[in-house]
Amino acid sequence: MTALLEVKNMTHYFGGLRAVNDFNLAINPGQIYGLIGPNGAGKTTVFNLITGVYTPTEGSVTLEGNNIKGVETHRIASMGLGRTFQNLALWRHMNVIDHIRMAHYSQLSYGLLGAFFGTPTMRKQEKEVYDNSYRLLEIFDVNQFATQNIGNLPYGAQRRVEMARAMATKPKILFLDEPTAGMTPDELVRMIEIIKQVHRDFGVAIFMIEHRMKFVMELCESIQTLVFGEVIAEGPPEEIQNNPEVIEAYLGKEDLH
Repeated sequence: MTALLEVKNMTHYFGGLRAVNDFNLAINPGQIYGLIGPNGAGKTTVFNLITGVYTPTEGSVTLEGNNIKGVETHRIASMGLGRTFQNLALWRHMNVIDHIRMAHYSQLSYGLLGAFFGTPTMRKQEKEVYDNSYRLLEIFDVNQFATQNIGNLPYGAQRRVEMARAMATKPKILFLDEPTAGMTPDELVRMIEIIKQVHRDFGVAIFMIEHRMKFVMELCESIQTLVFGEVIAEGPPEEIQNNPEVIEAYLGKEDLH
């Protein structure tokens, strides 16, 4: 099977500091893949290098065989890579459903004249955008907040809105950076079910950074462990869970079992 996303020998320096060293990754269509590691390991830097926030110093990054190294983030998104962020990237002045509607607009075709004259095509496409947006809010269990300002929502609900917005871009692969950060145990269980539903209904591949091992172990088919910018272990969840190097990396931080 040809990899959907492939990273080869990716290395990056910030000044004289080597943040990521010889990172390799291959994610197949529909696969759920995890990236774990202690704080400061370089996980979010890996995300930023792949998604165009930074350009890798060395190595290659391809999406469906197309080179995306050094490509602008919005172009990478249009090629089928959606993401969320460790720190919420939401527009505080906007209500919930408008967040999702905005993410659809690159897919519209009615143009400036259609918007100005309110053509039938414009009205049809705007209705489709609204209906699709509301459906995503239902999937992520935040439709009850549709007309509320995003800043008024509980933190866990804001996380789910950000994920719904990422899915509105119709990604082939979805990057999730700490999707359960700030969530209660009940919200964590609900999020596991939501991601399973998204994966089942949309067939999207998922690459996630996550500290909560219950979440990673239950969802991921394969996991990499990153320490000081280098992968020290890679394999299925049960293998990673019992790897002595992984246990040592997490010693005093979290029990992987």
